[in-house]
Amino acid sequence: MKESKGQKSVILLLTLLVFFTVNVKSQLTANFYATTCPNLFHVVRKQVQLAVMNEMRMAASLLRLHFHDCFVNGCDGSVLLDGDDSEKSAAPNLNSIRGFDVVDKIKTAVESSCSGVVSCADILAIAARDSISGGPSYRVLVGRRDGTVANRTGANTNLPSPFASLDTVISLFGDQGLNITDVVALQGAHTIGLARCTTFSSRLFNFSGSGAPDSTIDNSLTAALDQNSTDLFDNHYFKNLINNKGILLTDQELHSSDSAKSTTKSIVENYSNNQRLFFKDFINSMINMGNVKPLTGSSGQIRKNCRVINS
Repeated sequence: MKESKGQKSVILLLTLLVFFTVNVKSQLTANFYATTCPNLFHVVRKQVQLAVMNEMRMAASLLRLHFHDCFVNGCDGSVLLDGDDSEKSAAPNLNSIRGFDVVDKIKTAVESSCSGVVSCADILAIAARDSISGGPSYRVLVGRRDGTVANRTGANTNLPSPFASLDTVISLFGDQGLNITDVVALQGAHTIGLARCTTFSSRLFNFSGSGAPDSTIDNSLTAALDQNSTDLFDNHYFKNLINNKGILLTDQELHSSDSAKSTTKSIVENYSNNQRLFFKDFINSMINMGNVKPLTGSSGQIRKNCRVINS
């Protein structure tokens, strides 16, 4: 059957879209810096290890920085930028994300090894992998370049709130091209780290039985997201959800909400019973997230200072 001009145009357009998508992802490779910065992964790992030895909580903080970067403008290091429109001052990030001083130290060490070569966005991706204590290791795909603008509005809009419903979380992940498996696997990172009391105090009730949160709770206090193994990356987080011990609403919703019955509940139960499966899916989901709209080629820049764009 002879194709019409319209059909040929559609086929050509689809071919170009597929080529563009594959081409962008193919530019992120594990050996991108093999020649220009061969010691990169060693340098980053050493700095991450020093930071985590100094403060175990920093492992979760560095992992979270990569997540909060990729969900706004793509994985472009924009979360690190200071300034009037800084993502750091957005509601989901204010007094919440941390580890910027550690990223500065990593960047300084990397610049000493190979100046002007490695992006801050790639440093975040590598540091996130190296922060997983006891968890799975994987080859980080690199080759990203740094964005030149922050997006506070995007941070307020795109980042899931700890009070969000499961439907909202799934929708926000979907906006980034991530699926339901990615939702559960990536939230499994809550097997390490702490949550501020203000993010879950509304789920606590005082002894009067009034149903009101106890106003005497100090919201600057923190609690481990995984009470069983606070600093070890494992599948205990999912066991907690099955036992109704999720700290954040967005955690427990993965197993207990009505929406979970047809979406995430079975995945939570599978991960609870099979740590190897969780690790495998977590690796795939981290790679998927790291591929969210990266700047490559001649786009963006390689920032000399992760906090400001090059002059």
